[in-house]
Amino acid sequence: MSNQYLIQPDLTFIDEVMALGGDTLKKCFQCATCSVACPIAPENSPFPRKEMIAASWGLKDKLVSSADIWLCHHCGDCTALCPRGAKPGETLSAIRSYAISDYASSVPVVGKLAKMVTNPKKLAILTAVPAVWLALMAFITMVLGKEGGIMDKLFHAVGVHWIHHTDAPIAQARFISSWLVDFTFVPIFTASILAFAYVLRTMLKDMHANAVAEGKTDKDTLDFKAYFKTMPAVIKKVLSHTQFNECGENKARGTAHMMVLFGFIGCFIVTSIGFFFLYILGIPGPYSQLWPFKWLGNISGIAIVIGAALMIKERLADKDLSAYKDWYLLGLVLILGATGLLTQMARLAGMEFMTYAIYYVHLICVFHLFAYLPFSKLAHAVYRFAAMTYAEYANRK
Repeated sequence: MSNQYLIQPDLTFIDEVMALGGDTLKKCFQCATCSVACPIAPENSPFPRKEMIAASWGLKDKLVSSADIWLCHHCGDCTALCPRGAKPGETLSAIRSYAISDYASSVPVVGKLAKMVTNPKKLAILTAVPAVWLALMAFITMVLGKEGGIMDKLFHAVGVHWIHHTDAPIAQARFISSWLVDFTFVPIFTASILAFAYVLRTMLKDMHANAVAEGKTDKDTLDFKAYFKTMPAVIKKVLSHTQFNECGENKARGTAHMMVLFGFIGCFIVTSIGFFFLYILGIPGPYSQLWPFKWLGNISGIAIVIGAALMIKERLADKDLSAYKDWYLLGLVLILGATGLLTQMARLAGMEFMTYAIYYVHLICVFHLFAYLPFSKLAHAVYRFAAMTYAEYANRK
């Protein structure tokens, strides 16, 4: 007797995938051109044809738990060659967005943020939260924290400098104390890491169960120790953008992605060095432009802005390829990089009001980046890395 499978379509899932950018899903008539065209699809059960079938049938659980939806780099080869204009790359992108929200919704306390981040009508609320909070921090710093103020006396009582600054006439710490900035962002960043850890453990177990069920791996159990040992090889692939370079249709996208990736890595290194100088060595900013880590920060900021601009230019060339989730991320990255550079330029030009105004906008963007990271499209970078590592670990061929 042949095996029998019970299919339980989730029509709501189909509607949501189409709303997230997979609106051409129903044009697919299963010719398999997409799987043949994809330069990075594994030979064993390649994508995206099977994902297009599952999406058309509303097989949510099968898709959300699959590592293959993350192995797709959305290079556009399948979309360009699809004879029906079904745009498989955009459908897989929509499925990934759904998966991000679906997994993120399981995070205790903050799970509801997942739906808000993908809803353009909630952008004002998501922005108002950090705007009000940071305005309060500015009030505390500039009013309560002024010399002789409540906060100034409180910190001096315990032998701590309330305002970290040199004799420079303009310093961001005069607007919002470094203590309050770090009091805001260190816990938020830590919470984002914990949220990812919570989700990834479940996600990896689901990926393994899916791979075993579909015969994509010969490993019966998921060995986390062996999984982590595989990471260095995958990190090398990510940093070199090996798989992006295999793409044909949108190969240039790899350059823009690399600029943004290395830009963020550079900014993270600079921020870490600044944190060390300030809190460990007791050397406050603003720091001289002649310091090497300032060069790295400036180059990284420029790389982020140019990379984001190139990606936006590409998206504008074909508006059908982008949904709100794409524009939200690209806009955030561009504004984040631009305001970081402009804050510094305004300070060097002696423009106090402009320095603090632009810095305020910059911090709002940082809040978006950290607080909403596990729920926005940017989370796909973490999930894709996890899936690529799993594929390497499971010998996915």
